[in-house]
Amino acid sequence: MAILRNLVVDGATRLSLGPHPDRASQDAEALLIHTLGKDKAWLMAHAGEETPAAWAVRYTEMLKRRCLGEPMQYIVCEAEFYGLPFRVTPDVLIPRPETEHLVEKVVELAGRFAAPRIVDVGTGTGAIAVALASHLRGAVITAIDISSPAVELARQNAEMNGVLQQIDFLEGDLLVPVAGQQFEVVSSNPPYVPEIDRASLSVEVRDHEPALALFAGNDGLDIYRRLIPAAFGVLVCGGFVALEIGYGQSEAVSELLSASGFQQLDFISDLQNIPRVAIACRPS
Repeated sequence: MAILRNLVVDGATRLSLGPHPDRASQDAEALLIHTLGKDKAWLMAHAGEETPAAWAVRYTEMLKRRCLGEPMQYIVCEAEFYGLPFRVTPDVLIPRPETEHLVEKVVELAGRFAAPRIVDVGTGTGAIAVALASHLRGAVITAIDISSPAVELARQNAEMNGVLQQIDFLEGDLLVPVAGQQFEVVSSNPPYVPEIDRASLSVEVRDHEPALALFAGNDGLDIYRRLIPAAFGVLVCGGFVALEIGYGQSEAVSELLSASGFQQLDFISDLQNIPRVAIACRPS
């Protein structure tokens, strides 16, 4: 048996030796809350109580994983995106706040159409597709991923958030599964990290998130080179493509969009004023 407050203190001490000592106390408390299946208020109210040995062992195992740099989201198997809960596993990227800029813009663009058809390419957890479905009840959404575990996880997340009937999930490479179909919006947060940047990534990303969803050739543009012309081919005239992009990629992506025939190019910046989302229109 162990006292709960002592578990948090001991956990924070362990995590202070890990890759993120600045979050040691916060992560130690969050992991214990998850282990107990309670909330912070309950933990504060019962801090002096003892916990069964089995729970302490489970908590210790989680601390070990965190000390090795495994992301918190993978350890607790959940993440929040656009105010919605998502289940996450090491098969998919962890949804990031920056991608919410993409969702916001697609919601705005889709509002220009009476019954927008939207295809989300490389859906991963389904975060973009599920967030769009929850805010665009009149939209018909298709979510595609090349990874079968990702497709299944995205389907589970759609069901958990009550939008399963609004989304069609397909497994395949980029837009190949919807060849011959047409859409008002193509959205994607594709792999865009250059291979040459692999060593500079944090241990959480480099050693734990799926490389297939991260890297796209030496310059990070390999997927854009294939996806952009394919997007032009499935969009209706007046339809839009919305792509998340990496740091310093706006000029290259702009050239790829223009070369494929897109017009009305625009970029949405994140809170650090870094261009994060590329928008373009297939002309009428």
